[in-house]
Amino acid sequence: MSEVLLFHHALGPNDGLRAFADSLREAGHTVHAPDLFEGRTFDTIEDGVAYAKEVGWDEIMARGVQAADALPHELVYAGFSLGVVPAQLLAQTRPGASGALFFYSCLPASEFGDWPAGVPVQIHGADADPIFMEEGDVDAARELVATTDDAQLFLYPGNQHYFADSSLPGYDAEAGRILMERVLAFLARVG
Repeated sequence: MSEVLLFHHALGPNDGLRAFADSLREAGHTVHAPDLFEGRTFDTIEDGVAYAKEVGWDEIMARGVQAADALPHELVYAGFSLGVVPAQLLAQTRPGASGALFFYSCLPASEFGDWPAGVPVQIHGADADPIFMEEGDVDAARELVATTDDAQLFLYPGNQHYFADSSLPGYDAEAGRILMERVLAFLARVG
């Protein structure tokens, strides 16, 4: 079984994140889901991003790194959208990563140096999501897949950014089910 450090998206640690983490736990994995927003949740991506900017990206990143400090190094780092930033930072810079799971977002690996050898990664996004498809995320994901031995990019039909968050109106149950199957297979393989 895998141990996962799971970072929330710009809406904060909402019911959808908790449900996702619980599904992983029910499959036997250990999941840590720190609150980078100190108890705050938001109704829109814009409001959550505005809060992150107000706090400062460096502080959000530091909170993510701090969440990992007391945990073993052999973690799968996972993040939803905004949460991909600390997850990717840790996967690339903290020795011992077991793997990485990026949902709705991906940064160029060059943001944090080279992608570490032997660390598998999955990236999941919607094929008509304007954020994922038009803001460079899919390009970064494709580059990571092209330059990494064990990387997969999965595109799902739809235009919702948070399509696998079961607590939101844009939830796509079928895409969410397929995403969870792929994630559980990944965790079983790397754990």
